[in-house]
Amino acid sequence: MTQFDFSAESLGLTRDDLNERTWRAVLAEFIATLLFVFIGAGAVAVGTGALPLAAEALDPATLTAIALAHGLAIAVLVAATARISGGHINPAVTFAAVITGRMKAGPGVLYVAAQLVGAVVGALLLDAVLVSEVEGNLGAHQLSDTALSSDFAGLIVEIILTFMLVFTVFAVAIDPRGPSNLAPIAIGLAVLIDHFVGVPLTGASMNPARSFGPALVANAWDDHWVYWIGPLAGGALAGLIYYFVYLTRDDEDGVRQEPVSA
Repeated sequence: MTQFDFSAESLGLTRDDLNERTWRAVLAEFIATLLFVFIGAGAVAVGTGALPLAAEALDPATLTAIALAHGLAIAVLVAATARISGGHINPAVTFAAVITGRMKAGPGVLYVAAQLVGAVVGALLLDAVLVSEVEGNLGAHQLSDTALSSDFAGLIVEIILTFMLVFTVFAVAIDPRGPSNLAPIAIGLAVLIDHFVGVPLTGASMNPARSFGPALVANAWDDHWVYWIGPLAGGALAGLIYYFVYLTRDDEDGVRQEPVSA
């Protein structure tokens, strides 16, 4: 029977795990998530005031602007932080990394805490610079009342969108055989493409931190559970499938490719 190891070393709670390098990485996740929320939610607030965009009155220009703001922001921020923290900027990515053994739980918890605090600070700064007539709900996410058949349908949408994002992250950034030099572009494009489908349905979160910061500051909690369960489930599923099907299988040359610890 498998023995679960809950020692401080296995959980990443030792001095070697929580060293200066880890805290620099945590700070990078805080800064990157702050900037991502400020830019992404800011594009929504300036463009429409609220998500999701109504499917029956969808403005292609506004949809494109929101998608580009989120996709390009992630691409730039992943490129800026990849060598410092791995460029997670998303609790769903961190969760997938932890459950597949790419990252220990201790640093993972610190990453998620930094992401959530960064998202709140980003939303607070956005709230401070916008007048009330423009800010709306600060780009907080909620489900469409007209385009979705049920809340469960919204949950499925977020699972699928996040699956695509995290599967891409594992393929281009975590897999040692992946094209890591193209990772920021591929990840940014995954976010951008997901927005074209998801904005009229769920607002296209894929990221609990992106949903949490504006929701807390604007006190907009409608359907908020979807934006935790959906991304975490989709991210976990993508990470586990990629890990067991691709990272722990023999490569094309017949040499077993074992995962490299994060």
